[in-house]
Amino acid sequence: MNTPTTATAAKKPQNVQKEDAMWLQKEMINANYKDLGNAHAQGRKVAATFVPGNLNELLMCFDFARSLPETNALQNGLRKKSGKFIMDAERDGHSEDVCTYVKADLGMMMGGEVGPTGDPLPRPDLLLLSYTGCFTFMKWFELIRHKYGSETVMLHVPYQGEGRVAPNMRDYVVKQLKETVIPTLERVSGVKFDIDRLRQYMRESVKAEEDLVAVLQSAKNRPSPIDGYFGAVYYIGPIFTAFRGTREATQYYRVLRSEIEERIRLGKGPVTPDGDMGEEKYRLVVEGPPNWTSFRDFWKMFYDEGAVVVTSTYSKVGGVYDFGFRHDPEHPLESLAEYCLGCYTNHSLPARINMICQYMDEYEADGLLINSIKSCNSFSAGQLLMLREVEKRTGKPAAFIETDLVDPRYFSAANVKNRLESYFQMIKQKRTAHGSPHHISNAPATAAH
Repeated sequence: MNTPTTATAAKKPQNVQKEDAMWLQKEMINANYKDLGNAHAQGRKVAATFVPGNLNELLMCFDFARSLPETNALQNGLRKKSGKFIMDAERDGHSEDVCTYVKADLGMMMGGEVGPTGDPLPRPDLLLLSYTGCFTFMKWFELIRHKYGSETVMLHVPYQGEGRVAPNMRDYVVKQLKETVIPTLERVSGVKFDIDRLRQYMRESVKAEEDLVAVLQSAKNRPSPIDGYFGAVYYIGPIFTAFRGTREATQYYRVLRSEIEERIRLGKGPVTPDGDMGEEKYRLVVEGPPNWTSFRDFWKMFYDEGAVVVTSTYSKVGGVYDFGFRHDPEHPLESLAEYCLGCYTNHSLPARINMICQYMDEYEADGLLINSIKSCNSFSAGQLLMLREVEKRTGKPAAFIETDLVDPRYFSAANVKNRLESYFQMIKQKRTAHGSPHHISNAPATAAH
């Protein structure tokens, strides 16, 4: 795979403002689609897998090209292609209530093997399911297997029902890796497993993970130099998909961290599609995935009001690194197990509530906003309970909006905008009641405690 450079990343439309690192990650994602398109012609096998709990370093040990169905769906959503795909899937018999990522993916397949960038999207030789809290993944791969006849291997990951990873849970996952997953990867790929190769990829993973955490935690500054939700979806792209463990990812996160540290030094807020954000008036924590079909309009509703998301649970869906987890090259299989067990959607509701309350405190947030996704049960189940509990514990206002992942029929711009404006008024009133305007200026940043 060619390493994208800042020079290639600099070919930018004039009407959208992004940091260089944002353009660089876009080039990386596009390069992976080209890599996938050429894989079979080059004699390489293709593995499809999901973002939470993905075993990217392990798959690289067997020279698989990596395709991620969620990424395909959201990329089609960003490109305004997903609506047609969803309608096609529904006409083929899929329910209106089925996850729209699934329908967007299946509708894309019905239209031919062409990916979001227009590059060919090859049929997967292997479906690798690391089950981390979303039952839909299992049904999704059943449908793909039925269509393509692909070999399927499942890594069953126990749910963190008691809010912790017990040793027997980790041992159970490692046993599956040794006895089922790795032998299948060897057989399908024709490549012998080399644990030292896995260790080397993990050394690169740790470097990227350290820099990513530094970037995400930079939002503790005032003003925050990043948006930890809308901006963070660019930042997490490489590490949550096909690049964790690669030198390209290490380079990308080094560039990104340098850019963010410069923004802190200059006392700047986040970069938005319309340029540098103005005065930071509200600091929010957001729970739930974003809407992709109206992503830019959705973001604009926030920065037009001076609202920055300082952290989000969605930016942890592919790994909760800010609570200390790092891949461990000295214990590679155990490390893979712990990674899968620790993904956000594999946490219990009490654990998620604790995490959000901690974020509210550490990032000095004004409130919690929940974006409830119509077709995503793994995120949406229990969110009203979470809202009430966070309000009770923190004393800060919370609000609830509803959209969808990639179905444009379920994004009502007027409804979302009205709810957000009402919520910002609620925050203002709360401040007035406590006798503090909580005014934030864009003076040089100081680290929050």
